[in-house]
Amino acid sequence: MKRVAILISGGGSNMVRLAESMSGDHPARPVLVGSNDPAAAGLGKARDLGIATFAVDHRPFGGDRAAFEAELIRNLDAAEPDIIALAGFMRILTPGFVRHYEGRMLNIHPSLLPKYPGLNTHARAIEAGDMEAGATVHEVIADLDAGPILGQVRVPVLPDDTPDRLAGRVLVQEHRLYPAVLRRFAEGCRARLDLACH
Repeated sequence: MKRVAILISGGGSNMVRLAESMSGDHPARPVLVGSNDPAAAGLGKARDLGIATFAVDHRPFGGDRAAFEAELIRNLDAAEPDIIALAGFMRILTPGFVRHYEGRMLNIHPSLLPKYPGLNTHARAIEAGDMEAGATVHEVIADLDAGPILGQVRVPVLPDDTPDRLAGRVLVQEHRLYPAVLRRFAEGCRARLDLACH
């Protein structure tokens, strides 16, 4: 049984979907949820699901990312995770952290990578006149949002879309895509999965 640790920064809706999916004959179980924000609402949701939690507030570390990440790693490694799933974790990770979990760390990003790495993805898609947006699950490498793509789901951009409206529809599809990719990854499958929007 694979052990999964999930990192969040906010409400944790993707974390909840991942945790709920890991039951029955699923090859993995959630063992830990961590955050860089002690006030993240998702930590309470994780505790309600019976999952151990921790927080390492990045702010007291100032610009010392290595010291912040060393504390993250200390907490994570104590749970002996096989897989690290980033689910709305809003800190850019250093190459040293990525190397530590190389080959076993996933992230979900709200665009059709390689389009629109980084932030403000929905506004950028609308401004570009794109006909579709979506979400991507990828392996994490040192380059931001550039790792091998494990799954994507496409969402049409509607004529009257705002970034918030588009984000809401994409999030619904993220909740389908991430659990499906995580299960395959836990089974040892790294083949790309493309889901139709419905």
